[in-house]
Amino acid sequence: MKTFFLFGYHQAMSCIFPVVIFGALALSQVVDIPFMSRYDFILLVCVLAQVLMLVCKLETFDEFKVICLFHVIGLGLELYKVHMGSWAYPEEAYSKFLGVPLYSGFMYASVASYICQAWRRLNLRIVHWPKAVFAVLLCVLIYGNFFTHHYLWDARWLLKLMLVLVFLRTVVFFTVNKKTLKMPMVLAFFLIGFFIWIAENIVTFYGAWTYPNQEEVWSIVHIGKISSWFLLCVISVIIVAQLKRVKDGSVVGKKLGNQQIKKSS
Repeated sequence: MKTFFLFGYHQAMSCIFPVVIFGALALSQVVDIPFMSRYDFILLVCVLAQVLMLVCKLETFDEFKVICLFHVIGLGLELYKVHMGSWAYPEEAYSKFLGVPLYSGFMYASVASYICQAWRRLNLRIVHWPKAVFAVLLCVLIYGNFFTHHYLWDARWLLKLMLVLVFLRTVVFFTVNKKTLKMPMVLAFFLIGFFIWIAENIVTFYGAWTYPNQEEVWSIVHIGKISSWFLLCVISVIIVAQLKRVKDGSVVGKKLGNQQIKKSS
């Protein structure tokens, strides 16, 4: 039970940035913010939170650079999806660009923040990571499909099959309460995507954005969106893992992986 609660504690501490966003959304929903629009207020809170996390050393500068990359990736996707009518941000704000409030990029950045924080707090090590060419190619194909499926065949199920094949042998090790535990990488992808879907239901309830079926009255986000978040978190983990591999070899190889497996056994 101690290991279980410590795991929960580290997960909660890794979610500081998402919780800040949830808090800003909830507060601005029930309280009228003076002198500024709601979206501008949320953006200001996100920027201040990012600065405080750096100043208080809750986040390293390398992690901050990764988060900035995700902000750009997420904002690009938002601009396209809003243009295509997939969802909308109906409220007015000075910080909106082509119909997208700039705080939306922080929601994607918060996913990267969680991954970076969890990686450090739980001392993640990944065994049998696929070759960079396969991981990066899969990442590019998944991201591209978010754009092309509006015009071409939606390849998400083919991409999922490719994902299972590429990451079939990949296992993630993490440490809690001095105990080394392990999980198949594909299962980790799915679990992160599932909990992001739960978070999405919360943020749409508080009006972070609105799907077409939520314009009149809020309703639960379609369960099929788990699939989208599952694929998005694959992109997130691949980018973080590849950057860490280039920088310091955090993605371990077979030799260390075999030692961990024996120790775990």
